[in-house]
Order: sequence, then C-alpha cells, then structure tokens
Amino acid sequence: MTRDTAIQLATHCYESGAFLDDLQRRVAVRTESQEAGSYALLRAYLDEELMPTLAAWGFACRIVENPVDGAGPFLVAHRHEGDDLPTVLSYGHGDVVRGYDAQWSEGLSPWRVALRGERWYGRGTADNKGQHSINLAALKAVLDARGGRLGFNVKLLFETGEERGSPGLAALCAQLRDELAADVLIASDGPRLAAGRPTIFLGSRGSINFRLDVKLRDGAHHSGNWGGLLRNPGVVLANAIASMVDANGRIAIDGLRPPPVPDAVRRALAEVVVGGNPDEPAVDADYGEPGLTPAERVFAWNTIEVLAFRTGNPEKPVNAIPPHAFAHMQLRFVVGTDWQNLQQIVRRHLDAQGYTMVEVEVERGMSATRVDPDNPWVEWARRSLAQTTGAQPVLLPNLGGTLPNDVFADVIGMPTLWVPHSYPGCSQHAPDEHMLGPVIREGLQIMAGLFWDLGTREAGVPGSNSAFHLPRKFTGGLRHEQ
Repeated sequence: MTRDTAIQLATHCYESGAFLDDLQRRVAVRTESQEAGSYALLRAYLDEELMPTLAAWGFACRIVENPVDGAGPFLVAHRHEGDDLPTVLSYGHGDVVRGYDAQWSEGLSPWRVALRGERWYGRGTADNKGQHSINLAALKAVLDARGGRLGFNVKLLFETGEERGSPGLAALCAQLRDELAADVLIASDGPRLAAGRPTIFLGSRGSINFRLDVKLRDGAHHSGNWGGLLRNPGVVLANAIASMVDANGRIAIDGLRPPPVPDAVRRALAEVVVGGNPDEPAVDADYGEPGLTPAERVFAWNTIEVLAFRTGNPEKPVNAIPPHAFAHMQLRFVVGTDWQNLQQIVRRHLDAQGYTMVEVEVERGMSATRVDPDNPWVEWARRSLAQTTGAQPVLLPNLGGTLPNDVFADVIGMPTLWVPHSYPGCSQHAPDEHMLGPVIREGLQIMAGLFWDLGTREAGVPGSNSAFHLPRKFTGGLRHEQ
C-alpha cells in the first residue's frame, strides 16, 4: 500500500457517503454546552458516538470527569504502536453553541445535515464536529492503507466545553501532562485563510475582555436645566476610550502594544492576502497600526475593540443626562504582550489622562501562543500539504482568533500545528452554519497524506537520523506566554 492508497481511501469515504453518514449522526446530538442540563447529551456524544468507533479501531478509551463542577466531561484515547515511533496528540470538541433553531433558513435545521449545492448545513459542521470527523476519517484511511497499522502513536483528547471557554481543560492537561505528552499536536479548528487556500496556523492570538464603567450619580437629570453643569458619563467614557485607541485603531497605551514583529513572522506573512473573498467585508486599508500590512495587523499585532457601549436608554432616549455609562472592551494580543497586568496598565493610563472616575474590571483572558515558523515540524507539514495539493499552503504564525492552544503549548509543552477545514464565510456560531463539500474532500485528502507521512521514515519527520521521534518533552522553537 502507498500514500496514494490512503488518500484514495479518504476520498472514497467522502464520495461513498460514509463521511456524510458519520457527520449526520454527530450533528444530530444536541450538544449545546451553554444550555443548562446539557451534561447527559455531552456525555452521550463521547460515550455513544466517539468511543465505540475509536474502540473498534484499537484505541483504549476512557471518560474523564471535569475537575470543574457542572462542566462537561472529556474523552481520552490512546493507540500505541511502538516506543520508537513518533507520537501525535490530536484534539477536538464535541460541544456546539446554541442551535437558534427558529432563525435558520427555511428547510434547514441545526440538528440535521442538509446539502445545498456545495454547502453542508448543520450546527457543528464547521465548529467542530465536521473538522474532527475529517481527522478521524483520515486516521482510519491510513490505518486501512497500512493493513491495520498507522506507523505512529496517537493520543486523542475531546472536550465538551469549548464553547463555554473550556472550563477545566487547563487543569486536566496539567493533571495528565505526562500521559498526554507527545512530539506534536496536529488538530483542526477555525477557518482557512480562504476556502480555496489550504492553511496551517501555529497558534492563536490571545484574548482578554474587560469592562469600563463611569458611575457619576444616582439618577438622570434634565439636559436643558443641567446641561453644561453636570459631567456626562457617556462623554467621559467616549473620551477615555479614545485616549486608549485612536480613531484609526492604533493602540495608544505603550504597555498594551506588542514587541516588534519578528523577522520569521514577517517572512511567513509576506505573501498572505487578507479579505477579498465572497461574503466578506472589505478591509479598511487605512485602519489599524501604521506601517503594517493587513495580514500583519490581524496575525502579528494587537487590537483593542469596543464590543458594546451603553449610556442612557438607546431604545427610547430622553432629554436627560444619564448617570452611568459602560463599555465592554477586548484586547486581542500576540505573544510578548503583558496581558496578565492589563488592569494595572489600563488603570495607570486612565489616571495619567485624568480619567480617575473610570472603573476597570477585567473579566477573563486566554494566552497567546505561536510556534516559530522556522520550527522543523512546520516545514515538514508544509511539504506534506504541498505534496497532496500541488500548491504551497498558506502559513499563518497564529490564528487571528483565539483557541485553547495554550494548554498544549504551555501546560503540556509541544509544537502545535493546526490544519483548519472551515472557511471565513461558514456562519460559525450563527444560524445556517455550514461546511463546503470541496473543502471537506480536500481536507480528508490533506489529513490522510499528513498522517501517512507521520509514519513514513522517508517523509522526513523531525528528529534524529536514526529515529522517528523527538524527545517527549520537546519545546525547542516554541515561543509562548509565560
């Protein structure tokens, strides 16, 4: 059997309808982790859908309860073929956001996969049931092509709380650090740069939300009688925000700006073009950090965003000076940002600008991670994807969004390769979520080639000349938040 055999088997899985059947069953399980009382369905997805499949493929599986009370369980699975073989860890999440059943287009349901042209509709198709189903099907194709062997060891981790912020994931990975240790993480989530552009990303930007409040008095007062005499909290807050980020999106707080873009990151992004695809908004060429390309602004720099701003009664405004204004803010950040001291940094800035009446409350945050683009695992993966598709994949040092990649990069300690099978227009988290058939088909082929290469000495898997694998504690070339 050959690499082409594995790719042909993965392609047949798509063309025969077997992949659709698998995805249909998985989408039908209403794993809405944000809904109260969802535990039984989350557990069923692991117990009744994934475990029997993996056990039939020779995986040792077990359910691990979440260390956070009330949060969904985890599935840990192993298939060990040899101590001298490379070990890959893969990850997926079985939970989805709320279905919003009534908001889907006519004839569509979040709990049934429906094909309309190239689009495969259903909740979780893009995030994340469809993506981890592609990877599992590709593993099975390699297993069959090699006559019941993979040629490498596999560890799988599935969670059921990613849409709630992954409660308990970091604690579990710390507890099972040695058990989950591997040479590399290969997983799939998030979008490609564009539907027709196979993509590898090496980490994700971090994210931290915070709230700004201006509470000046107990009640509202007539704007005619008191205008010019009473400080308006909406005006105060708008100017406070403007002191933090200017009208063109440039961050004005030095402590929240990242280090200069590393040369390796600039090289990786040199030919990356952002936007211009159907159903995407036009990029504002004059917005964001001056001197950076659009790709550098979203993948290699920080942004401060205003997620919501409220003062008075926007639905039914009255002629009164409101007593209170607040804004929900967000910092998206790359490696090297002092995000853990955000509250102190913002507090010092506001005080220095005279906005002592603005209160700052930090809500939650997640680390930034980024593998060095020059890491040997990156070049190995790029070669594999290029061999399968006939074109160089897009390489992103990190995703613009945020994933719980810090648990693999920081807590366990390994290089991380993400190969997404979605695209920017997939309506993730919205009604009419979908995947694209051609991307599913190509994703199956890409992952079958990648997994085949992992078990092939000639594919140049990183490590010594005499062995396939790197040391289990390998962290070389990985840069991450401390």
